[in-house]
Formats: sequence, C-alpha cells, structure tokens
Amino acid sequence: WGTVAGALLGGIPCDLFGRKKTLFWIGILYFVSALGSALATDPYLFSFFRFIGGLGGGASSVAAPTYVSEISSPKNRGKLVSLYQFNIVFGILIAFLSNYLLSGFDDANDWRWMLGVEAIPALLYIFMILTVPKSPRWLIAKKNDEEAAKDVLAQIYEDGSEGEKIELLKQDLSESTTNNSSGVFSKTYSKPLMLAFLIAFFNQLSGINFILYYAPEILELAGYATKDSLQSSISIGGVNLEFTLLGGFLIDRAGRRQLMYIGSVGYIISLLMIAYSFYGETDAFFKLVFILMFIASHAVGQGAVIWVFISEIFPNRVRAFGQSFGSGTHWVFAAIVTMVGPVIIDAFEPWVSFAFFAGFMCLQLLFVIFLMPETKGVSLEELRRRLTGKH
Repeated sequence: WGTVAGALLGGIPCDLFGRKKTLFWIGILYFVSALGSALATDPYLFSFFRFIGGLGGGASSVAAPTYVSEISSPKNRGKLVSLYQFNIVFGILIAFLSNYLLSGFDDANDWRWMLGVEAIPALLYIFMILTVPKSPRWLIAKKNDEEAAKDVLAQIYEDGSEGEKIELLKQDLSESTTNNSSGVFSKTYSKPLMLAFLIAFFNQLSGINFILYYAPEILELAGYATKDSLQSSISIGGVNLEFTLLGGFLIDRAGRRQLMYIGSVGYIISLLMIAYSFYGETDAFFKLVFILMFIASHAVGQGAVIWVFISEIFPNRVRAFGQSFGSGTHWVFAAIVTMVGPVIIDAFEPWVSFAFFAGFMCLQLLFVIFLMPETKGVSLEELRRRLTGKH
C-alpha cells in the first residue's frame, strides 16, 4: 500500500521539483526502509519501514519511466525505458539469489539480513543519480530554462539539432496549453487515460505478482521441498531476466503491439497448462516448465511494454500525472493481489486461480487487437496530436 501511495502521489514532486530530485529522494526512502526493516523491533515498526520502501517503489514507477522517456530519442526510447523494467527484474533475480544464500545464515534472524542487504544498492543508487542531467522537457515546461535544456539535448542527439528540438518542444507546449489548459483528467486526455488504465489493469490480472511474490509457496504446492522451492525461485528470476533482455532488444524493432500479441498468447497457453497441471496433479517439473513459460511471456510482453507505453502516451505538460495514474492503477491491483494471495492459496485449489488469470488474458488479447495503438518510432509530440486529436 506504500507503493500505491507513492505511485498516486509521485507525479506531484516530479512536476514541482523535477524528475532528478524526485529520483534522488526515492533512493533515500529505499535506504531508510532497508535499514529500518532489518532493525525493526516489532511488527508495527517493521510495517512502517516497509511502507516507506513502498513509497519509494511507487514513486519510482512514475519518475523513472517519465525521466527516461524525456531524455530519449524516438529511435531508442523503447529500449531505454525498458531498461527500467530490466533493472527491476535484475533486482528480483538478485533478491531470489540473496535470499537463497542467506537462508540459514543467522537462523531466526535470516529475514533481517535478507532485507537489510538492500541498503547496499540503495546507497550506490543515491550517489549515482547525482551524476545524471535534468530532463530537458521539464526544464522547458517548468523552468523555461532554454540554455540548460539545450545542453542536455546536445548530449542526447549529438548532431547539432538541439536548437531545432528546443523550438519543437516550445511549440508543442504552446499548442498543448492553448488547446487545453485543464488537468490530466479532462476529456482531452480520455483516450490516454483509458489506455493507461487497461494496460496496467491487465498487467496485474495476468497473475504475475501473485507468482513472483508467492513463488516459494506456489512451488511447494507444486511438489518442491522448502529449500528446493527457494532454489527454483532463482530459475524464475533467471528466465525473467533473460526474456526481459529479449523484450528490450525487440521493442524498438518489432514494436509495442507485436510484443503484446506474443506475450498475450504465451500467457493464455502457459496459464491454462499450469491450471491443467495442478488439476491433473502432474509432477513438479512439469508445473515448473509452464510457470517458466508464463514468466517468459510476461517478460517479453507486458514486462517490456508497460512502462514504455504509459510514459509515451501522455503529453509533455501532463506526463508526470499521467504516469502517476497508470502506475497507481498498476500498484492498486498489485496490492490487492498481494493482500488476497495467501487467502487464495489457502481457500482454493491452485488450478482455479490460474484458470481465472487465463480468462483475463483472453480479454487482454482483445485489448491489443482492437484498442492498443503502436507508438514505436513516433515522437512524444506527434503522439500527443494522435491521441488527443489536438493539432
């Protein structure tokens, strides 16, 4: 729920103080959360520091894709924004590996080390974020600082076209303000809002966080012993990482919709086969194969596309708030899945849950076919014109 709050509120500091400053303070939240969670003396203090970490995670899903999309060119925007997802997935793999290695390290205090070790990458991140430039689009839109924006654009394009890009940015912002001076929830932005909601909604109704968060428990239900389930979780993290790399490689080549087609079909097949394997009580390895196929389908489809797509479809003047809406939708449903996950595991046969998720992925496929536009290779300014109908 901290992640939900961070996502819903993350657009405010992004807009007021800038993407870079917001990203810096996210690092502080991560660091405080890691140490606080590890040293907590009671469940309430522990929950408080986990909430703090959630605020950072939610705000990151707003600030990071927004920032990266604004310092990228149309040619490489998909690849660069998808690196945000790659680093999430890489972190998940490291977490699975770290938890496995720390299991039995300090007996009853294992969990403290598992959470406290997060402080190391958090501290590295804090210092590294100080070296990145500010967003040129934010500098123009909020600070009217053309010289600073021109310096950043010169680093991005390296072809002497920064002056031309500045004029295009100023023209787009002028048109956007003239055509509509209201906020992100105005009728003008109804189509981007609908697209952001649906892609975030389907992301979580695939069951991805149900599987990632409860991987050891699900693998135990599949037939693995406790230690083996922790070890098999590493294979989930590894497949997630490999196919996220593939998605990042393909996203600016094949396009966003093509990856969503592939991912949706893969979701449907793998989820139905997982449901069948639990219903038919097949062996543990058979179940693991299709769980890994599910993870691969997510990584190359929704995992690669969601943050790129949401960061592209909102105009410059409301991008941070639009990203906040899309991220907030994503994390609200993630929180609901997390909250009801243990109840589902205890109350229903496992095959029921996976069949339920498969049904929603059939609906996602229809969304991709009939509603989702292709954004590959299109400038952010041109996307504004296409999706809002304002020229």
